[in-house]
Amino acid sequence: MTALFALATSLLWGLADFGGGLLTRRTPALTVVVASQSIAVVVLGAIVVATGAWSETGPQLWFAVAAGAVGPVAMLSFYKALALGPMGVVSPIGSLGVAVPVTVGLVLGERPGLLQFAGIAVAVAGVVLASGPQLRGAPLQRQAIVLTLIAAVGFGAVLALIAEASTTLVGLFLALFVQRVTNVAVGGAALYVSVKRGSPALPEGAGIRALWSSLPALAFVGLADVAANGTYSIAAQNGPVTVAAALANLYPVVTAVAAVAILKERLRGVQAAGAGIALVGSVLLAAG
Repeated sequence: MTALFALATSLLWGLADFGGGLLTRRTPALTVVVASQSIAVVVLGAIVVATGAWSETGPQLWFAVAAGAVGPVAMLSFYKALALGPMGVVSPIGSLGVAVPVTVGLVLGERPGLLQFAGIAVAVAGVVLASGPQLRGAPLQRQAIVLTLIAAVGFGAVLALIAEASTTLVGLFLALFVQRVTNVAVGGAALYVSVKRGSPALPEGAGIRALWSSLPALAFVGLADVAANGTYSIAAQNGPVTVAAALANLYPVVTAVAAVAILKERLRGVQAAGAGIALVGSVLLAAG
């Protein structure tokens, strides 16, 4: 069950990242984050009311608040690092955030078997290669390195925190709702400051009409991201966090494959090899 839900997480996150990447080509990244997460808040709020999840309040929800606060910071740091580039170096470094939940799992006493340790190593190596590491060209700026490391730690911290935010399925709905409300609050504050400094909040030339026309895509991004957090939490609660985190971290492979299938992008040799290696790692983890 852990492998199944963790792989579902990587699929959902990969597709959400792909959709978010397309949206940010014409809409400011902060606006995409706030709008997509606002839609998720509305849907999750309805689910919380329908299931009576309000009764699941408790101190564990502070983990959801922390995950909600860290998420937007990590995402914006990652976007800024990608803008500084080169992307072929930034992307693989960002995927190394898996080390955070894996380390937490080990500290908490998890001891994966030899086959699982091998699977983790192979899967992480595959993800790094699938991201298309740029081994030549312009050097990575110090600021880009710092921002990428912040993003990597942030993404990993979200995985670790959301796994501790609930112990029941109904409680998970409330935890995800709290996380998304915090996402919108933090992202909204950042968007307000950005607009005050003169940055546009809406696509230039099209304005609010472009945002309305993008609502279906924004809803998909927001809800897929929420669903991914939910499936990861279930995976982490039903098996080793180290295994769940490694399998969930295959999402860059999904994003790359989606780009090939939908945008007709071509994978470099190192990316194709990385995707294959990552799949081998996932098989080792599932078998272990």
